[in-house]
Amino acid sequence: MSWTVAAEELCRYGRSIFDRGLTHGATGNLSQRLADGFLMTPTGANLGQLDPGGLARLDSEGRHVAGPPPTKEALLHLAMYRRRAQAGAVVHLHATHSVALSALADLPADDLLPPLTAYYVMRVGRLPLVPYFRPGDPRLADAVAEQAGRHHAMLLANHGPVLAASTLAAAVDATEELEETARLFLMLRGQRLRLLSEAQVADLRATFPPP
Repeated sequence: MSWTVAAEELCRYGRSIFDRGLTHGATGNLSQRLADGFLMTPTGANLGQLDPGGLARLDSEGRHVAGPPPTKEALLHLAMYRRRAQAGAVVHLHATHSVALSALADLPADDLLPPLTAYYVMRVGRLPLVPYFRPGDPRLADAVAEQAGRHHAMLLANHGPVLAASTLAAAVDATEELEETARLFLMLRGQRLRLLSEAQVADLRATFPPP
């Protein structure tokens, strides 16, 4: 994919994400890996107002080479790419229900959500919690790197979701699936749940490995 096509795609998804309320204000950031570097949203950007000519370009080593400064979470994105060789895109949002989930104190940190639906298991899989660090802190990128070798999806404590996939479309789809499952979980909290069985989950993971 060329830089021009990738930039247009990234802006198109940014507008869609913002218009559907999956992030708000100048929050959230997107990136794509290209053959010779990375394309990222700039720092302080509103995803609904991205310009293909106003995105940040980084070389294959993660050095900023063109455009405005990249998102303050650039190190977080690069950590995902370095630990996940097949990742072609990373999405980090401040989606409301996912952030709410990240602030709950009594959930298992190694896997925050139960298997409520087949598509959650297929597109997200397991969801670990990354400890809180302020946005842009290099220690946050280090904490993400610790999980990224095993998980393509994770939730930053009191912050929001981070997901990697082979394409931007797949990463956005998985992020939306996480947000809707978080919403379902919060709606059902306190109710008796009928979860997918261990055998059903194993069958889904064997048939549809998470990206």
